Amino acid sequence: MRRRLTKRRLAQYTAARRRRIKRVLIGAFAGCAVLVDAGAAAAQAAAANEQLAISTPPAGSAEWVADHSLGRALPDPATADARTVSAFFASLTPEQATRLVVRYPLVIGNLDGAPLKLRYQANRLAITAEMDRARNRADDPKLSESDRAIAKSRADNSAELLAPGRQILAFDPRGRGLVSEVYGDLASADRIAVLVPGSDADLAHFDQPTDPLRSPSGMARALLDEEHKQSPDSRTAVIAWTGYVTPSGLGPDAVTSRLAEVAAPRLERLLDGLGATSHPVAPPALFCHSYGSVVCGIAAPKIHTDRTTDMVVFGSPGMGVQKASELGSGVRLWAARNPTDWIGNVPYLEVGGLGHGADPTGEDFGAIRIASTGAAGHTGYFAPNTSSLHNFGDIALGLYGSVSHPPTTA
Repeated sequence: MRRRLTKRRLAQYTAARRRRIKRVLIGAFAGCAVLVDAGAAAAQAAAANEQLAISTPPAGSAEWVADHSLGRALPDPATADARTVSAFFASLTPEQATRLVVRYPLVIGNLDGAPLKLRYQANRLAITAEMDRARNRADDPKLSESDRAIAKSRADNSAELLAPGRQILAFDPRGRGLVSEVYGDLASADRIAVLVPGSDADLAHFDQPTDPLRSPSGMARALLDEEHKQSPDSRTAVIAWTGYVTPSGLGPDAVTSRLAEVAAPRLERLLDGLGATSHPVAPPALFCHSYGSVVCGIAAPKIHTDRTTDMVVFGSPGMGVQKASELGSGVRLWAARNPTDWIGNVPYLEVGGLGHGADPTGEDFGAIRIASTGAAGHTGYFAPNTSSLHNFGDIALGLYGSVSHPPTTA
């Protein structure tokens, strides 16, 4: 007769099975990367460490909350909604607002609902402070050579954000560094697009001059250029939103939703802030790449407006659901994946918290599939003259009748 499993042995068996599944999923991610990326070994090594998600307000928030110099409470960055924040700043004199910016640049620079110009000003101060701090470390002879090199890289990356004309909407130096940037005039834009990137998006990788379309800034610039190409007179803005801690490489964090679950409320606050500080003719369109589509999938059910939000996922490992209908009625979902994108070889499943569910480009998922002809690999969707980039521009502009679709299979 077969022996009956005790509770302890059953738990051990279940834990072992989950470990095997996890190894299979991680192996699938890494194996796909090996096929297309000569630097996959370095990526896998970097993926060994799980990332620490950032869910708390930035440095200086405790002092901000305790500050009663104006004779009243300041809005709590952890709890205040965007409209409360907007109303608070509307009640200040220019002198009072400037004084707060100088005293609390990290708070105001990351405070959704605060005036855009004040946020840009505050973030220049915060980035300058981080650059100076990093330069001091880079010159510190007591540090190791590797630590000094890391500090120099941090200083250089910060300095790039201070170039004239850059509009940094959010900056947080904690961990690998969070950065969000605006392209175009956000205050007057009729159409706003938000790019939600995937793995390896951080301060060090926000700009990649040698391969810009691998970076959040390069993708966002390409989308804005495409919008201007299609509709030169349209007032548009694009936000490259690296407002969450992304997975590093293709390891454990990439196959769970842990980081995305912390990121989704931050994305929701960004959208609330845009509702308080800008006035587009349609809700901001979300463009969610790779792991960013997991973030968007978690945020989607909480997107409730009187108008439908366009959500575009591309190179997606899944959105944490089996059907588009599970995302709620607030979004119109579009999906793209080119045939050479290695993400298509990753298992589309979810078992014991590992994996991200069904393929959004599957014919029975329920998304509107869009063509990506000409795009190559996992990061080629914004390349010039590709169907994907043209379609992204159409959707961002609300030109739905011009969107092209892949042929249906028999």
